[in-house]
Amino acid sequence: MVVAGDFKNGVTFDMDGSVYQVIEFQHVKPGKGAAFVRTKIKNVITGSVIERTFSPTDKFENAYIERKEMQYSYNDGDLYYFMDMETFDMLPLNGDKLPDSFKFVKEEMMCKIVSYKGNVFGVEPPTFVELAVTQTDPGFAGNTATNTLKPATLETGAVIKVPLFINEGEVLKIDTRTGEYLSRA
Repeated sequence: MVVAGDFKNGVTFDMDGSVYQVIEFQHVKPGKGAAFVRTKIKNVITGSVIERTFSPTDKFENAYIERKEMQYSYNDGDLYYFMDMETFDMLPLNGDKLPDSFKFVKEEMMCKIVSYKGNVFGVEPPTFVELAVTQTDPGFAGNTATNTLKPATLETGAVIKVPLFINEGEVLKIDTRTGEYLSRA
C-alpha cells in the first residue's frame, strides 16, 4: 500500500482500476483547514495526464510496472516481433503500442518492453541510437554554420534536421526522445 502523504515523483499506484504514475506532487498545509496533496498524475497505459488533489491519508495499492529488455527482430505488416534474449521466445506487438520514437529503431536493437500484470502496454526504445544517413543534400567545405539545418533521411526511414556539413553515409548519434541530431558517431 502507498499513502498519498508519501507520494514521490515516479511512484506508481492502482486507482479505480487504472495504473497511474506521479509526475509532480506538492504537500499543501493551508493556514485554515486540513492539509492535502496536490498532484499531477499520468495514466501509464493511455498516457493521459490529470491533476488531482488527495487527502494525505488516502491509500492505494502499489502497481509494479515491469520493464524487460528484449531485442527488436522484425515486423510483419502491423505486427512487430521482439525476442526475449534469455528464453528466445518471440513476442508480437501491434503497431499501436509503439511510440513515435520507434521510427529510430532498427532490427536487432534492444528495447524495453513495459507491462503491468503481464499485459504489455508500451515499448521504450534506447535513449540514444547511431544511424547512417541514406539521403541528404551534399555538404560542402566551409558549411559550418551552426544554426542552419537541412533534412536527412536515416536508414530506418526517419527524417531529421542535420547541420549542412553532414553527408550521405555518415553515422549520426540521435536522441530518440526529441528526434534531434546530437553528433557524428
